Amino acid sequence: MDDATQTRIDKIYSIIEQSRFSIHDLSRTELDLENQLPRFNMPLELGIFLAAKRFGGDGHSRKRALIFDIEQFRFQKFISDLSGMDVNPHGGDPRQMVARARDWLATVSQRSTIPPTTPLLASYDRFTAGLPAIAGEYGLDEQSLAYPDFERLALAWVKAEREDGRLS
Repeated sequence: MDDATQTRIDKIYSIIEQSRFSIHDLSRTELDLENQLPRFNMPLELGIFLAAKRFGGDGHSRKRALIFDIEQFRFQKFISDLSGMDVNPHGGDPRQMVARARDWLATVSQRSTIPPTTPLLASYDRFTAGLPAIAGEYGLDEQSLAYPDFERLALAWVKAEREDGRLS
């Protein structure tokens, strides 16, 4: 929930506190074109997650993270303290990230309802192609969707895809 009195870092703390699973993409540390400085939000959030897992008590010790970077060992050049961790390369391919995240979630969550990668990506492709019409059905402009509206549309889409048997 959005709360203007809550600082951004407190929102991140709250999300991490409530989350058992976390996915971090360290490739998003490229230089900002305007000021030529790197963005380190993702490594910071990973660090907070790792600290919560380590120091957060029994409930947090079960936290699990998936870490991505564009190349296997690139992260060691800017965050060498993570050496020895399994960082998954994705080569800049979002579809490969989806496949790896799906397989990881199927393993760590022990849920039997996570669809295979191919139908999952096909459903996503149908959703993005149909988003203007889907948003229009609800009187929304897909170019200016608020995140909660997007989330509701996506959840309704997944539910309909499951009911139609296209996503199981």
